[in-house]
Amino acid sequence: MVRRSRADETRLGLVRRARRMDRSLQVAFPHVYCELDFTTPLDLSVATILSAQCTDVRVNQVTPALFAKYPTAADYAGANRAELEEMIRPTGFYRNKTSSIMGLGQSLVERFDGQVPGTLKELVTLPGFGRKTANVVLGNAFGVPGLTVDTHFGRLVRRWGWTEETDPVKVERAVGELLERKEWTNASHRIIFHGRRVCHARKPACGVCILAKDCPSVGEGPMDKLAAAKLVKGPETEHLLELAGVPAE
Repeated sequence: MVRRSRADETRLGLVRRARRMDRSLQVAFPHVYCELDFTTPLDLSVATILSAQCTDVRVNQVTPALFAKYPTAADYAGANRAELEEMIRPTGFYRNKTSSIMGLGQSLVERFDGQVPGTLKELVTLPGFGRKTANVVLGNAFGVPGLTVDTHFGRLVRRWGWTEETDPVKVERAVGELLERKEWTNASHRIIFHGRRVCHARKPACGVCILAKDCPSVGEGPMDKLAAAKLVKGPETEHLLELAGVPAE
């Protein structure tokens, strides 16, 4: 592994590097979006709860029938537990998730007239909600900037030397101080996209990474472009390889 020392990096230097990396990610991923399918804030709330320890792809396979059967908070509050459990079973941990979703429906009906509230302070009081879920809903359903510190996000910002924090709340605060607030939601998407497509946990595609010149951990994965190219995943693969000067197969 090749790790470039950032010991002499000033605070201003870190801010400039972080924002430069975010601009590079904007080139790599010009069209970012929430990868959970939803129509309403309630849909997104439920989908985000289901996404814990489950892929977005699997969640999106389950939610169309779920959203059709339970279009309102009252529907979830009054759901037959066995039926709801069976519908969400493929997402894993379905008993706990059922409790959270039914509890969410009940809380929304009792406290918020059946509507998902639009503030962080209120959202984090709901069953199944932590700051991560709240920021997903705020950023994508209400247009309120928020940083979504999931596994990919935390792993990448530590790998990049943006922070050494491991607690999600502290990571959120540290990264929030580096990037402009208006960029928080889309920056979260870009970082998560990059973690899923290029900067993998065990074997990142360093040789074709658009961030290589600014990454202190470059070399953790193969630097050979052809070897690295084989590691890139996702619908943006052709674009990402073109940026790296590697023809897509």
